[in-house]
Amino acid sequence: MEFKHKLPAMKVEGRDCGNYNNPEIGYPCLLTTLDHELGDFIASLRKIVRDERRLIFIDNKVLVAYLNWIRDHVHMMKAFCHFEYDLKSFMDFTLDNQHESGYFFELVKQIDDRHWQFVNTECYKIYEKDNLASVRLEIEADIEFLMVEGAVKVYKAVGDDEWILKTLPKLEKGIEYMMSDQKRWDKDRGLVKRAFTIDTWDFTYGKSNDNRRIEEGTPMSIMHGDNSGIYSACMSLSWLNKRFGFNEKASYWAKKAGMLMEAMYRYLWNGRFFIHQLHLNHPGADSLENERLSLSNTYDINRGVTDLHKSRSIIAEYIKRRDNNGHFAEWYSIDPPYENFNGIGADSYVNGCICLFTAGELAKAAFNNGYEEYGWDILCRLMKLVKKDGTLYFLYSSSTQKPQGGGPSGWGAAAIQSAIDEGLAGITDMDILYNKIQFAPKWVVTPYEELRYVTGYEVSKRHVDVKYMLADAGMLYEIISPAKTIDCHILIPKDVSVKEVYVNGIMTEYHISIIGSSVYADFTIVNSGDINTNKIECFFGL
Repeated sequence: MEFKHKLPAMKVEGRDCGNYNNPEIGYPCLLTTLDHELGDFIASLRKIVRDERRLIFIDNKVLVAYLNWIRDHVHMMKAFCHFEYDLKSFMDFTLDNQHESGYFFELVKQIDDRHWQFVNTECYKIYEKDNLASVRLEIEADIEFLMVEGAVKVYKAVGDDEWILKTLPKLEKGIEYMMSDQKRWDKDRGLVKRAFTIDTWDFTYGKSNDNRRIEEGTPMSIMHGDNSGIYSACMSLSWLNKRFGFNEKASYWAKKAGMLMEAMYRYLWNGRFFIHQLHLNHPGADSLENERLSLSNTYDINRGVTDLHKSRSIIAEYIKRRDNNGHFAEWYSIDPPYENFNGIGADSYVNGCICLFTAGELAKAAFNNGYEEYGWDILCRLMKLVKKDGTLYFLYSSSTQKPQGGGPSGWGAAAIQSAIDEGLAGITDMDILYNKIQFAPKWVVTPYEELRYVTGYEVSKRHVDVKYMLADAGMLYEIISPAKTIDCHILIPKDVSVKEVYVNGIMTEYHISIIGSSVYADFTIVNSGDINTNKIECFFGL
């Protein structure tokens, strides 16, 4: 099989398929022979994230931050790790200022912003010369695992062994703190706890919004998303330790992860999805917590805490609510919302609004768990939102579809871009610098029959360049990458079977795997060069 057209092009067979001066091209990007709609959408996601880029001048340093909260920064790293050149400065500042007990400060704000007054003295640092304060909102329980996630993403993009080895003890100290400190850890159940908030948010039920402390009388609960985050962090720490030969430590963190997962299912799983909050010292706001679906369920899947059956169960719950609730989208912050949460009514802010980070994480989960058509459907609906409003917003009213404020649009845009990159395009860096990749493309669920998709890390000049063509006889992929190993997991179109698979002209053994009703051809390619070109041909039978 041979490709029919070269890309990029402005026109193919009379159709406009590319833009003048190619603003759609970047990391990642899509070029097709059909149109430039999806390519434009990906470019708009990059722009939304880039617009969140900030500089912080503090302590004689210049930090690059995608907003001045490490949470937003790490969530948006899912996109900007591909095109940003300064991936370390904000991470290093946060790591270097770790509190002696193990926790990290999460935000840097002007002194006349009152966040530093919302917490006790040990939870802020004042930089008078710079007129800035570094703050840890005490009720938050996600910062330490997000630091692990961010550090791993930096390491994958830059490949700096010395940096990650220097960073590793600080990351471990942060997770040990979360799994032992009496404010953070419920030792009876073996799970992380937080103040009673809406999912991962930063205001406590029944407390003034000026009070972000954990103190006597603070209502405490266990939220699944904090624990899936710690689970993922433990698995990452195990991977890092094993990578450098610290096998005893690797086993230690893997065991911690297993115990945490077991406790999550014992106390938080309702048979279909993870309940919103398990309340510890208070009755909660109502009696609906066990049926309340909160945004972190989508993160739970992508953090690896759910097996295939449970992942598909959570996705099915979102589809059910899409069909039954009558809202324009099912990407809820929380559903059902509270009647009133600290003065925030139903379908206001994170009390029931539709959020794009849920959409992005749900789409990725769908692509990777046998709901590929549903993942593509989510992306198509998101593209319609961009066409309607010219951009994407942080939150939308579930009833009116009116854009809402309250946070950075880049958070959701990054999640969506990651869904395209690691879900639809199916390119996942399984090592560092794309030395080993999983290649699990889902292009057969789209209308595109010939395309080129490129992703990479600009900072290290590493990229993966994929060409794809679908024909009656079969489908063709060409992959240019630095990968020494490519684990292929190729989605096959419905109503056809695989007759033969060739890699670089040589017939290759494969096996068929089935996820839901989706059929995949699985095989492994081993390379030896620095830059490798692999041609994959899957021929169809009757």
